[in-house]
Amino acid sequence: MHFRILGPLEVIAGGRPVTPGGIRQRSVLGLLLLQPNRVMPTSRLVSAMWPDVPPPSARKVVQNSIWALRRLIVESGRLSDGCQAAEGSPGRPGEPRVRLLTKPPGYMLCLDTDRVDMHRFQRLVEQGRTALSGGDPEQATRLLRTALDLWQGPVLADLVESGLDTAELTAVQNCELAALEDYFEAQLACGRHLAVLGELETTAGSHIHRERLCGQLMLALYRCGRQADALAVYRRTRTALRDRYGLEPGHELRRLEMAILNQDPVLSLPSTRTEFALLGRSVA
Repeated sequence: MHFRILGPLEVIAGGRPVTPGGIRQRSVLGLLLLQPNRVMPTSRLVSAMWPDVPPPSARKVVQNSIWALRRLIVESGRLSDGCQAAEGSPGRPGEPRVRLLTKPPGYMLCLDTDRVDMHRFQRLVEQGRTALSGGDPEQATRLLRTALDLWQGPVLADLVESGLDTAELTAVQNCELAALEDYFEAQLACGRHLAVLGELETTAGSHIHRERLCGQLMLALYRCGRQADALAVYRRTRTALRDRYGLEPGHELRRLEMAILNQDPVLSLPSTRTEFALLGRSVA
């Protein structure tokens, strides 16, 4: 079995979708997949599924959903590899099992995390960051793009539309944005400022308070010969930070603005990462 949560929830077994149909079953499964191999208290499942006031039957609904999911795991295990994947059942030699255990004060979904697209994403991002810090932006670009391509929409998008709400959703979504910033950094380090400019403008426009994105967009615009636009992006972010938080941009972003004003030659060519210490955590 394989699970997709970077977008609408999907369960794949034997090469075909076997996603549970009930919204409560999908919600329980989605929440457990956010933290596999860890106990999820029943109280957290209830509060995430009913953020306002849970009904008196909430815990019973969760218990029934667990029962239905265990049956799905058994049937899907037979479909995908000819063996049961329920609690205590043997799996194919050398292949991890998928098990849904009762563990006070809640439940735990036990599985090889490579079965979940979120964890494949995290592994690829870590490899990409290692390549980037090691001076190989080309390899970093490939790894980060592969990771980002796993996303098919907001995390557990179908369940969020149905009212699911938990802090883990925001944390995972922020991981995508941070990986996208790493991807832009790698592309800028490769000299592909024009290639990423459109995506960078869209992303930075949606997150005007993120100074790293702002700096990356400023640099890309400057390298495309759009100095005035680069400075306008700085002013936009400065205004947004002051209006919302009462803060000025950080020292690194202010230094980048000054370098653009002075047309500092260090901004023109991405020959070494140390040239771009202007943003502390370099932008190229």
